Formats: sequence, C-alpha cells, structure tokens
Amino acid sequence: MIEAFQKGVDIHRDVASKVFDKKLEEVTSEERTKAKAVNFGIVYGISDFGLGEQLHMPRKEAKAYIEGYLEKYSGIKEYMTKIEEEAKEKGYVATIFGRRRNIPELKSQNFMVRQFGARAALNMPIQGTAADIMKLAMIEVNKQIETRNLKSRLVLQVHDELLLEVPEAEKEEAIELLRNSMENIVELSVPLIAEVTSADSWYGCK
Repeated sequence: MIEAFQKGVDIHRDVASKVFDKKLEEVTSEERTKAKAVNFGIVYGISDFGLGEQLHMPRKEAKAYIEGYLEKYSGIKEYMTKIEEEAKEKGYVATIFGRRRNIPELKSQNFMVRQFGARAALNMPIQGTAADIMKLAMIEVNKQIETRNLKSRLVLQVHDELLLEVPEAEKEEAIELLRNSMENIVELSVPLIAEVTSADSWYGCK
C-alpha cells in the first residue's frame, strides 16, 4: 500500500488487483467499489454482514472478500490485533502525535460495549491522527497569511478540507501557500496530496 501511494496509484484499484489477482488495468469498477468499501470499513471493524448490506452481496461472499483482503494484507491484521491488545493493556490509544483517547469500554461486561470499544480503538489512531494533521495545517495556513500580510482569511474547516476567502489579486499566492502548508506540515512514509479548487462560492468549489 505504501508503494502504491508513493507511486500515485489509485489505492482502491491497486487493492482490488491484489485481492482479485488481476492486472491493474483489468480491475472493474465493481471490484474497485468492493475494495474501497473494505479499505474504509476495515478500521471500523466492518463485519461480513455489514459489508454484504453495504454492497448488496451475500454474506458468504462478503466474508470471503474480507478474509482474502486480510490474507493479502497481513500487516493490517497484525496492526488491528496489536492496537486492540495495547488498548486493553494501557486503557487508551493515541495518535502519532501522542494525543490519547481512553477506551474503558474494552473492560465492560457487556459484549456489545466491548465490541464498540474495539472499533474505537482501531479507528482513533487513524482518524485522530488525520484530525491532528488538519489542526496543524490550519495553524500553518493562518501563520502564512499573517506573515505575508495577506487580506485572505481562513473561514472554515470541514473534515479534510480548509475553506479560504481570498481577494482575486491574492488567488495564486493563496493557492500556493494552502497546498504547500497542507502537503508539508508533517512528513509521513506516504505523500500527502492536497487538491485546491477556487470559485465564487463554496458550492462552486465542489
């Protein structure tokens, strides 16, 4: 997966090619959709039932797909097991920056509560790290705007997006500082790629 990201390959198509044992160019849109669902769902502890419901496929087929996925990407299964065990031992999980979330649910007597705790333990280091990166990027963007004495302003953050209000005369500079800040705020083993669009309204940017 790291290699695919580094080469700029469509990660969902790449995963589908591995799981279905096909050449990249032979992967169908349906197979890519299946890969995408598991790529995003696996860290939420998606079940064969949940995947089957989402993709409108028999539960048996969904189970086979999840098992094939975890067999091809054994490191993911190892990561999931490691995170859950550490969470049980320490009582918390953390982002790569050290921000913690306590997971008391893992010690509950209730099976459903423990299952929720396991899903939260898997998800938080990933989603939490993404949130941390966004906060750092917001600080850097605002710092750059102030340092350059621009009239542009940071208006809103939505998930992995930042919305800026920019005078036409500052448009190109704002695009450059926004992309540079978001792509280089942290150094990871995979590149962070930021897409920047501009329009007269937020709706127009979509």
